[in-house]
Amino acid sequence: MYILVVGLTMLVLPVASIAIDAGTTHAPLLWLIGKWFVFWAVGVRLLLAGIRQYFQPAFTSRDIMGIETPEVYVLVRELGGANVASGIVGLASLAMPGFVLPAAIGAGIFYAVAGLEHVRSGHRGRNEWIAMVSDFFAAAILLGFAIGTVLTGQ
Repeated sequence: MYILVVGLTMLVLPVASIAIDAGTTHAPLLWLIGKWFVFWAVGVRLLLAGIRQYFQPAFTSRDIMGIETPEVYVLVRELGGANVASGIVGLASLAMPGFVLPAAIGAGIFYAVAGLEHVRSGHRGRNEWIAMVSDFFAAAILLGFAIGTVLTGQ
């Protein structure tokens, strides 16, 4: 289930949304990439991750990070709260387009840091590999959008 949610929210649904929107609007491709990756990879993905981290902290600590001790649950729940907050901003970006760039910058930095922490981990299992690759992918898309937006003035 984890790989399905990650695959859908981090690749399939954003790309499908971009393709549909590109066929119905004249918006620049860069904007569509930012809009839909912020909605899906930030809004939906981080909201779902945050809810799971808050209510099922063992999945993140044990199944992704390989940490068996329940003492870390308080930290995982705090991370969940931060992910819920970011996710809500990402979802709201559809109604508030001015949220897209700040959400992309904040989440892009978050995903880059998370990916680096997965690299530093010495016990990478399947779920952590999925998390690491998807984190770096999201960081590249989101930060690439942010840099492209600043450079082109869009």
